[in-house]
Amino acid sequence: MLKLVEDKRNEFKIKLTEALEKEVVAFLNTDGGNIFIGIDDKGKIQGLTGNIDLLQRTIKDRIKDNIMPSTLGLFDVVVNELNGKKYIQIIVAKGAERPYYLRGMGMTPDSCFVRVGSSVESMDGETILNLFSKRTRNSLKNIKSPRQDLEFKTLKIYYEENGFEINDNFLKKLGFYDDNEDFNYIAYLLADNNNISVQFAKYDGDDVYNLIENEDFGSCSLIKITANILNKIMLENKTYIKIETPTRKEIKMYDYNAVKELVTNALVHNDWCNGYSPKFEMFDKKLVISSNGGIQEGVSQEEFLEGFSNPRNPELMRIFRDLNFVEQLGTGIQRVLKTYNKDIFEFFPNHIRVTVPFNKNKFKDNEKLNLVSSSDLNNLQKSILKLLSDKPSITQDELARLLDVNKRTIIRNFKGLIENNYIERVGANKNGYWKVNSKL
Repeated sequence: MLKLVEDKRNEFKIKLTEALEKEVVAFLNTDGGNIFIGIDDKGKIQGLTGNIDLLQRTIKDRIKDNIMPSTLGLFDVVVNELNGKKYIQIIVAKGAERPYYLRGMGMTPDSCFVRVGSSVESMDGETILNLFSKRTRNSLKNIKSPRQDLEFKTLKIYYEENGFEINDNFLKKLGFYDDNEDFNYIAYLLADNNNISVQFAKYDGDDVYNLIENEDFGSCSLIKITANILNKIMLENKTYIKIETPTRKEIKMYDYNAVKELVTNALVHNDWCNGYSPKFEMFDKKLVISSNGGIQEGVSQEEFLEGFSNPRNPELMRIFRDLNFVEQLGTGIQRVLKTYNKDIFEFFPNHIRVTVPFNKNKFKDNEKLNLVSSSDLNNLQKSILKLLSDKPSITQDELARLLDVNKRTIIRNFKGLIENNYIERVGANKNGYWKVNSKL
């Protein structure tokens, strides 16, 4: 049984009904929420039978095809299981282009709905007109790209690697065109050839006076920018050791998975309309991530920290989910707060700042660097070993992409690492992993 009740945020259904689109429209027009299918009115799981994958696809298609404006990036359809019974959870975010309505019926009280308590009610005509007059018109999809000679080789490679087919309609399905059929700002952000600048600065000490490194990861697809920054975050995540005879405890400088969520959120939810990019700053005892735009209108700080989703850029969210950079809506902040306290977040009218404290001060400043000898290995091999240490199942294709070299170069360096016993393969090629050894 779910520990939830039907209310403004949650709706229970035994099975999929014809009212699905109506329920989704109501959540989009209010504050978002969840529709559970396979659950009775009291929150008891009855479960679903039959082809659940087909049911999941049917739900996605109905929401995508039967509601206007576009719902892409504003919903997730997840299959959950509890006590051997499967049920579907439809996660709906608050829409930024209200009022949403049923396709083919126009913006009328018979087509626009809101959530009132645990019920769905028609929206009155005055409210419809007020919302329409305030509808967000400076969304990324409505801003023309400053360039029209855009290429998308990187994006297509990522989609193909994730099992998607690339056809002539690929860019249109991603929402890359404005009403005049010109490339929009979403396309610009994800193109290979743009002028975006995303800085990663590193300082000696805990202030900005002694800059020791400043790298610009921009001028390429936002997908590649994200991958490169995550790679940088992974490589900077040193291991510290604390020796208490007869035990020895190791700890990373920060929780990589939590920081990955924060980095991705900063890039996906940044207010790109104002021309400012997120900023990443690493100090001696902390990592500071700043993104522009503040919390979206209609979401309180408490709701933000509880994971209620109101994506600023739903089209970007959809693409990042397709490529597995983010999971389902609203779960990222919750995963971060399993490791860090809420006070790492600071909210300002025009930006959000997150300060991640390092674990360095809890342990002796004695890095575990004896996996490799710096005199024996080149910089690429050191980077390969660090990545294998953090993700033993990483593939050579992934390494080539993260380190920005071709696969032949990775294979050649792997051969030397294997021959000199720095790494060894454990298990089969498909399900095995790489073990990093200390040099004998």
